[in-house]
Amino acid sequence: MDKKLAKEINNIAKNDQKMRKKGKAPNRPEDIKNTILLKGIIRKHGWPTIDLVGKKASKNAWLIVQHADHDRKFQNSILRLLKRMSKSEIDKMEIAFLTDRLLVASGKKQKFGTQFRLTRKGVLKMYPIEEKKGIDTMRKRYNLPSIKEYQDDASEFNLLNE
Repeated sequence: MDKKLAKEINNIAKNDQKMRKKGKAPNRPEDIKNTILLKGIIRKHGWPTIDLVGKKASKNAWLIVQHADHDRKFQNSILRLLKRMSKSEIDKMEIAFLTDRLLVASGKKQKFGTQFRLTRKGVLKMYPIEEKKGIDTMRKRYNLPSIKEYQDDASEFNLLNE
């Protein structure tokens, strides 16, 4: 495991989360900077797999991609890359979340039911799903809880925001 690389990725993600907790709008200069930094890492080392940087840093690399909404081309290229990887190299739920994020961004219905929007009243509302039949079986294959559990978790968040 490359501990130095893991630390670098974790620091980028720490900055990402710090800015989000301050309530800054997406697509800000920090997101662009974080994306550029991650692209450099990927060019030099390839995708930060679990074996290369550990579970936390690998997930943090994905988080930076997930927040790179200003660069859909990059997000799509990483999604294609992740789909080619084995389940021991990444957490498959990353594929589900990034897939849905890109579908919703392009105005389409999501596949896995991972994406919500915040209403004006501060309530999380799930974006439409393309096919609800068999969704829990598919979600399980991607390390996701059932759609009901996921929605219940979102409902708990709504209670905190009321």
